[in-house]
Amino acid sequence: MSKKMLVAYFSAGGTTKRIASLLAKAANADLFEIEPETPYTRADLDWTNKKSRSSLEMNDPSSRPAIKSRVENMAEYDVVFLGFPVWWYTAPTIIKTFLEAHDFSGKQIVLFATSGGSGLGKTESALKPCAPNAVFQGGKLLNGASEGSLRSWVESLNIQ
Repeated sequence: MSKKMLVAYFSAGGTTKRIASLLAKAANADLFEIEPETPYTRADLDWTNKKSRSSLEMNDPSSRPAIKSRVENMAEYDVVFLGFPVWWYTAPTIIKTFLEAHDFSGKQIVLFATSGGSGLGKTESALKPCAPNAVFQGGKLLNGASEGSLRSWVESLNIQ
């Protein structure tokens, strides 16, 4: 039996969105964009400004930016690929909002990210408490990935 898969992603500048779309196609998965209730402006994303919205959120462990919508049929999915740009060596806090807004009991979560220069670091351990009943499986930076390389990666995970 084939597992039903979802690619859920947050993208601030479009890079993660492009990879998520290719991944959904390669994995034959549904696609869901995690959108902030209040969209980020260019100024909000200015990581060099310690008072920018993203800087304030990332410096506050309790920050949970509101999301526009939830996955209404989450119970139908067995595997969720969860993607985001790496901010401050980890996932943006909106990813914690998404995880805490859904029941991931018994689901497999596979992280993927895009980054301008840093890796995933301790992202998985930071996110696990937000979905304690999920099974996290690895994680990978997918900068510049092609549909073919994504298909190979999905196949290597042995999830179907």
